[in-house]
This record gives sequence, structure tokens and C-alpha cells, in this order.
Amino acid sequence: MANEFLNLTDLALINSRDLADRDISDLLEEAPMLAALPADTASNGTTHKYVKQTGAPTVGFRAVNTGKENKKSGDTEVSQDLKLLDASFHVDVAVADGYRLGPEAYIQREAARALKAALSEYEQQIIYGTGNDASGFNGLADDSGLDGLADAMVIDAGGTTASTGSSVWAIRATGDLNNLVAILGREGEIEIGETTVQLISDPTDNTLTLNVYSTPVYAWVGMQIGGAFSVGRIANLTEDSGKGLTDDLVSSMISEFPANRGPSHLVMNRRSLKQLQQSRTATNATGAPAPFPMDSHGVPI
Repeated sequence: MANEFLNLTDLALINSRDLADRDISDLLEEAPMLAALPADTASNGTTHKYVKQTGAPTVGFRAVNTGKENKKSGDTEVSQDLKLLDASFHVDVAVADGYRLGPEAYIQREAARALKAALSEYEQQIIYGTGNDASGFNGLADDSGLDGLADAMVIDAGGTTASTGSSVWAIRATGDLNNLVAILGREGEIEIGETTVQLISDPTDNTLTLNVYSTPVYAWVGMQIGGAFSVGRIANLTEDSGKGLTDDLVSSMISEFPANRGPSHLVMNRRSLKQLQQSRTATNATGAPAPFPMDSHGVPI
């Protein structure tokens, strides 16, 4: 039986009476990577601290009556301040009141859409970090072990056309919570506050006003990378000839991980998936093209 671990679907508590029957797994449809990650609550409210091993102890053989060098293992404490993900919204009272199922149903519908968009934004922040939103937390692209071509867990595909550039991420998402983990603050709560009627200025003309139903929606979010072998990156994948994604590049990426601690998932955009598909040769009798890949070297996409 495959290992199972706590993920965002299990962890997140939508703290709202109106959406008590909402299944968060439905809301993660637009965030497949986030849905696959294990999840944990922050170690202290809106701050998450953890210790990762950065050095190995000295071991080795020695002759009898001869000493050996003693060197302890090295650890580094990592502290991350979670960031406030705000999906609050307001709707015109007249529009909500005119909805055929009533204003409460209209607000529930909008809340579900806001949550879905927020979870997609959370996933984008995990991947692109401050390149996605400078007000958010540091993501994979910001990590000092993944942001340079000389880094040990980065493989250069060699593309040079930046406008068509992208990366593929090999991630290790495991139930021991020692690798890439989605972190939620405030005991995993996604807070949907009480809807109130407010008078606001017309966004196109501040001399005019209108009544709206205003609903606060927010969560404190971040991520934990874990150790040096929790994530790998294939960088500079472009539309340049011969610089797209191939199974050989994936093989080179997997080989950078320690034995028995390889990646659990490959994360890529649709263009990289297309490049991988087109790099494969169809071998069936009909000559039909190779199907879109579901994995590479046994690692799910």
C-alpha cells in the first residue's frame, strides 16, 4: 500500500459557517502541485522554524590504539515568517440581492471562487517566490541552493532565449515532513470572516458611492524546503533548438538525488510537457504520436 500523509486537504480548516460543507479538495483543482504536497501547521502562529542538517559527522576506519578526527554533524536553524494571503472580496448589494438563489448563495459562490484563486496563487508563490509577488514569501526560485547554475541541484538545459525560458522542478514530498512542505499558520485556518454591508466609493469615480457586501478571506501561508536534497531544478529550458525538456535531462536531475531519496514528483508547465512528449519517438505500428507523458523514469509528473 502506498504511503499516505497529511496534505492541505486534510489540514486546512475553512473557518466559516457558510462554507462548512465545502470540500477543499475541489478548490485545489487549479493548484495540482499544492494538492500533492504534504502540509503542516506553523511551529508558532505565523512564524515557522525548523532545523535542517547541513553537515555530516566524521566516520571511518582506524587502527587499534590510533585515534581519528572527531567532527560532529552540522545543523542550521531556518526561520520563515509566513505571509498573509488575502482573498477578501465585495459585491454590489443590488447584484447579490437579485441573484435567483438569494444573496447568501451568491456570496458563498464568490467565496468559493476566491478560495480557488487564492490556492492557485499560493502554488505560484511556492514556485516563483518573490518573482510572483514581492509581498509574498520566498519560493523555490529564491532559494540560494536553486538560484544559480553552479548550484549542486541545478542542471542547465542550455537555452538562451529568456523570453521562452522556464524550469522544471524535481521535488521530494514525503510524509515525514522533512522535505518540501506547505505551511499554514494559525493552526491551519483559512479564515472567512463575517459578511457585512459597507458603503464604499465607486472605483471609477470617488465622488460616487455604493453599498456592498464585504467578506474578508485570508490565511497565513509559507513553505518549508527541508534539506539540500529536497528539490532539484532543470533551468533554461527554452524554445531554442535542442534546448527543451527530454528524458535524458530528467535522468541527469534524478541522479543528483541520493540513493533511495529521489524525487517524488516532477513539476512543469504545459510547454515543458509538450517538449517532453515531442522528444519521445512513437513505436506503435500505426505511427501515432507518443501520448502526453504521465511520468519520466517512473517519477510522476
